Amino acid sequence: MFRGSMVALVTPMLEDGSVDEASLRGLVDWHVEQGTAAIVAVGTTGESATLDEEEHCRVIRQVVEFASGRIPVIGGTGANSTTEAIRLTRCASDAGCDAALLVTPYYNKPTQEGLYLHHRAVAEAVDIPQILYNVPGRTAVDMAVETVIRLSELPNIAGLKEAAADGPERVAALRQACGDDFALYSGNDDTARQFVLNGGNGVISVTANVAPAQMHTMIAAALARDREAAAAIDEKLSLLHDRLFIESSPIPVKWALAEMHRIETGIRLPLTWLDEEYHTAVREALAHAGIQ
Repeated sequence: MFRGSMVALVTPMLEDGSVDEASLRGLVDWHVEQGTAAIVAVGTTGESATLDEEEHCRVIRQVVEFASGRIPVIGGTGANSTTEAIRLTRCASDAGCDAALLVTPYYNKPTQEGLYLHHRAVAEAVDIPQILYNVPGRTAVDMAVETVIRLSELPNIAGLKEAAADGPERVAALRQACGDDFALYSGNDDTARQFVLNGGNGVISVTANVAPAQMHTMIAAALARDREAAAAIDEKLSLLHDRLFIESSPIPVKWALAEMHRIETGIRLPLTWLDEEYHTAVREALAHAGIQ
């Protein structure tokens, strides 16, 4: 699987909410240049919840096309309907994605057995490497370590993106039980450095949208166990880790990218453009990271 800093890519949009394909191509090229390890297309940060299924699949296909084999592409294909997750995962496989990322079913709050059966059904239906995604703060369900261990035994369940608050503390138990071939990725930028130092393989990052080279270098240092270098870079990114969530993501990160002239000012309801009272705070975070 993949190692390093992977970006949970935004889906750039025009002011009318339509997908901005030109900016999407530009973002893919930029991440290739900046050393990003892989791109996640149409995950939560990519506004998967507001793209219909046809748009979702089209954006995944476009990212694969724009990447043109230069960088791995992971399709975000999770859903709270198992049949929909299977369709989206099949779409990612047909598009040529290197893997799929499947968030735990959200809102309907399945049991641990329901989580196991959901992910097993997708894994058995579509032969593509699949990365589990646990983010209880968004989904209202927390995939237990024991459930991850059960799922890791399935041949094409290849890893986990862990965004629980105690993610760095879960790494040791997961690594011991699942083995070195099971990939473990942080889903939280603010604890990604410690997650990797504790045995993780990298991060799937929101911050990498605006600071791809810095996140690449920081995670590479953590993987090399260069604690001092990783900490120094992470300190410069610390305000971004915090303030890119000053309103619900991806609101602040899309505003920051527009401020950097990399995307237009488009977002879809029910998300809104970043409130003016937070503009200075996000600008300060960009400046602290050395981003103009």
